[in-house]
Amino acid sequence: MRLLSSAAAVAVLALTTPAFAAGQAAAPAPQAAPAPEPAEEADSPEEAAFEAKAEAFGQVMETMASEMQAAAAQADKTKAKADLDAIQAKYQPQVDAFAEDVQTFAVSSGQATPEQLAPAIQQIKGIPADVRGKIDAAVAAPAASAPATPQ
Repeated sequence: MRLLSSAAAVAVLALTTPAFAAGQAAAPAPQAAPAPEPAEEADSPEEAAFEAKAEAFGQVMETMASEMQAAAAQADKTKAKADLDAIQAKYQPQVDAFAEDVQTFAVSSGQATPEQLAPAIQQIKGIPADVRGKIDAAVAAPAASAPATPQ
């Protein structure tokens, strides 16, 4: 099931970008291309188009994570929350559309049934909330561990 591994890779990519490391805004390290699977058949035009969509979706999720991290780093926490809400709302329709694309492609190509895909679809649709939760936790962690200043 190459499709599910592609969708899972997109989700992992989105959820493990360096933006989640507390206080780090470094660009991701270059990654080596994965080795091709042995005796792998050539991708059909539909598979190639879906792979391109998945890669574009991964880039969109990286952009979203960067925007969320910048918003969360603001000194004004009320504005930060409002900005995070707006960013999450802005990207959710794209995430939902990609989840629909995953389901449509997998079902139409006979790779999975809607029931088999349900957990992966839910995981994909939850990416914006998961990303936000990790960024919120990363921002809160240094504040929680900082010693109180005597007055």
